[in-house]
Amino acid sequence: MWKPYQEILNHEADFRVKYRFYSQEEGGRKKAVFQGLRTDFFYDVNDSKEGIFSATFPEFEDEHGNIILNDARPVPIEGTAKMWIVFSQMRREVHVNNIKIGMIGYFMDGPKKVAIAEIIEILGLHSNAKFIK
Repeated sequence: MWKPYQEILNHEADFRVKYRFYSQEEGGRKKAVFQGLRTDFFYDVNDSKEGIFSATFPEFEDEHGNIILNDARPVPIEGTAKMWIVFSQMRREVHVNNIKIGMIGYFMDGPKKVAIAEIIEILGLHSNAKFIK
């Protein structure tokens, strides 16, 4: 059974995305994805070719926006997820100034893009940057 990050970390997620995992034919993962996936999140900033990589963990939601608690079943191929930036310093110094609604990013498996994600909501990003060390 999955224990939500909010219970563990005592603060709100940073932002929320609408995602779609690529199929294997599109270069996506070969194995199913489960709640608890650890991934980097890549997004382009100011037309930079390098972009930003961040250890940002998704927490997948069901079709009603509730956190999926069954971590023994694969998550949907597409849906929504709350995103948690792992490193507070990066949140404060980089992400709080760059992440915007409508921005496109990618879940990464090493150097490989395995899902596309659009930022659809800013949650605690700005307040987390002020209060979480």
